[in-house]
Amino acid sequence: MSSTTIAIGAHVDQTDPLAEARERGAPLVQMFLGDPQGYAGPEVAYAGGAEGLRADAEAAGVDLYVHAPYIVNVATTNNRIRIPSRKLLQKHVDAAAEIGAKGLIVHGGHVNKADDPETGFDNWRKAVEATDLKLPLLIENTAGGDNAMTRYLERIGRVWDAISSAEGADMVGFCLDTCHAHAGGNDLTTVVQDVLAITGRIDLVHANDSRDEFDSGADRHTNFGQGRIDPDLLAQVVRDAGAPVVCETPGPAEAHVADFAWLRERL
Repeated sequence: MSSTTIAIGAHVDQTDPLAEARERGAPLVQMFLGDPQGYAGPEVAYAGGAEGLRADAEAAGVDLYVHAPYIVNVATTNNRIRIPSRKLLQKHVDAAAEIGAKGLIVHGGHVNKADDPETGFDNWRKAVEATDLKLPLLIENTAGGDNAMTRYLERIGRVWDAISSAEGADMVGFCLDTCHAHAGGNDLTTVVQDVLAITGRIDLVHANDSRDEFDSGADRHTNFGQGRIDPDLLAQVVRDAGAPVVCETPGPAEAHVADFAWLRERL
C-alpha cells in the first residue's frame, strides 16, 4: 500500500458514525458499542440499528472498526474479571460482526503483580479458543504497567507464541498504537519491523501523538505536533505499517481534519 493510499479516519461518537465520517471526509471510523467502562454489553446507538448501520456504511463506502471496552482483561488470573471479560468479548465480537465491522480492537490486558506472566499468556490462548471469532480480533499494544501483556515486544511475542496453537489464531491480528509504543518504551524507528517479525501482520494503526516522554508508561494521547513524538518518526511508523489508520486524538471534527492533513503532509 503506497503512503498516498493509506486510509485515515478517526475514533468518533457511536450515535451516528456515518455522519461523523462525512464531517471528516473519512473513509473509515472507529467507535465503541456501548459503555467503554462497563460490563453491560454492547448497544448499537445508531437510529437504524445494527442492520441499518451495516447497510448504510456499505452504501457510503465507510469501513467501521469497533473498540472493545477498556475493562476487558482476558489475561488476568482474577476469575471475577476474566470470566465476565470473556463473555463481554464474545458479545462485542457478535455485535461488531452484525454491523459489518472490519475488526474488533482489544487491549492486551495484564496480570497481577504476584502472578506468573505465563498464566496470562496461556489465558490469552484459552480466550481465543473460547471465542467464536466472526471477524478479526485485533490485539493492541498498551502503554503502561510492568505486568501488562502487550507493553513490551518480548511480551507481545509470548502472547503470540501462546495463541499460535489456538483454534481461531488466524483470526487474531494486531493494532499498533504509536502513543502506546512510545510511552511503553519501544523504539519507534524499528517498532513496525519488530512487530511484524513477531505477529506477521499489522492490521490497523492507532496514530496518536503522546503528551508524555518516552517510556513514561502514561497513556495520554494528544494532537499531532503537540506531543513528545518526533513528527518524522510518527509518520514513518504509519508509512512502514501500510495499514489503515485511526486517529484517536482529542477534539471535534475540525481537529481531526487538521490531524489528517498534518499526517498526509508527512506521508
